[in-house]
Formats: sequence, C-alpha cells, structure tokens
Amino acid sequence: MLGFGLVTMSSETIETASPVDALLADFASGRLARPLHTLVSSHLELKPHNHSYVHGLEALIAAEIEAAEVEALEERARSARLDAIFNAVIAPSAPSSAARHALPLPLRRYIGSDLNDIRWRTKMPGLKEFHIETKDGYEASLLWIRAGRKMLSHTHDGAEVTLVLDGSFSDLNGTYARGDVAIADAEIDHAPRAGVESDCLCFAVTDAPVRLTGPIGRLFTAVFGH
Repeated sequence: MLGFGLVTMSSETIETASPVDALLADFASGRLARPLHTLVSSHLELKPHNHSYVHGLEALIAAEIEAAEVEALEERARSARLDAIFNAVIAPSAPSSAARHALPLPLRRYIGSDLNDIRWRTKMPGLKEFHIETKDGYEASLLWIRAGRKMLSHTHDGAEVTLVLDGSFSDLNGTYARGDVAIADAEIDHAPRAGVESDCLCFAVTDAPVRLTGPIGRLFTAVFGH
C-alpha cells in the first residue's frame, strides 16, 4: 500500500512512477471511471498542493499529443521542460474548519448527500460501511472505523484504492492521514489499524472482492460466507 503526499517528478523518475502516480496520470488523461475520478478529485480538494503535479501531468500529456506529429524533442530539452512543469507550485487555498467536518465536494456530488445524511451499516464491531454503488466492475463505499480498531487480515483479488477523509490508519507500510491515498493489491496482505486519536473515515474503491486471511478471517469466511 502506498501513501501519497506532495510529489515532484523529473524525466529520470517518470518511467518508474508509483501506482498512485499512475492513478493521477490516468486522472489527468481522463481515463478513470467515475468512482476513481471522484476519489482523485476529492484527494485534490484535501491536498491542494498536489494540483501542481496534476496540472504538470496535463501539460505533459498535451505536449506529448502535440509532439506526436513532429520530430521528438532532444533529450536535454525534454528533461528541462519536464523539470519546469513539475517544479511549478500552485498556491493552495486553506480549507475552513467547517470543511474538515464535511465530505469533499466531488464526493458529496457523487453520493448525493453529506455525511450527516448517510445511513451506516455495521459490518463487524468497530467497522461501519455505507455502500455507494457497484457499477462497471467497481465497488465504492465509505468506511467508518472506530479509533484504535484493527481490521481483520486481508488481501485483494484486484486493487483497492483508499482515500482517508478524516482520522488516520496504519499498516505494515506506513501511516495514512487525511487526504492521503493508499493502493493495495494481491501482493499485499495486511491488517490496517485506525489511529487512536479519532475514528477513521475513508472512501474506498475496489475492482474485485476483498479476501480475508489468517485464522480469524478464514473462520469468519467459513461461518458467514464472505
């Protein structure tokens, strides 16, 4: 699972982009399905510093399209151009204190309501879920995890992209706080734990079922069938 904060990228790193960088590149090129597009848009509202990175990607994509019909840029000129794009900084606007207690605007539009109007379903002690939709191979949900609560060990048959909306959680790969994006796949077997300071609220998008692991998870699956 990978956290995401302020990122800069040069020509030396563009070929080895992380999964989160690849997600932002797909966002910039308009290739994301609606749930993931909403997740990235919400991330950018919570982490406005990263607008410069996405704008850089958009500029780069536009430049690549423009250059497709002309001779390729000389490597040194291309490197200088990329560095100029990705080192540009756009000043963020500070969110109000009230905004910290509301869902980001793209997510509110996607759900059609704000946090106070959501009807939660208890999945297990310390974990509540609001299932938004399952469509076109994606499942989108809000998750509310009680402070300090550890989730059952699990892995993923596909990919899970998670945006932290409030609070934090941690696993073997690090800690993810408000505005951070984490990506997990079949190579990761983890048991995330919510931070003790407050409940953790997340927006999660998956393209395949979560698979419980470990003795407790296998017992839970045997008893409840999921």
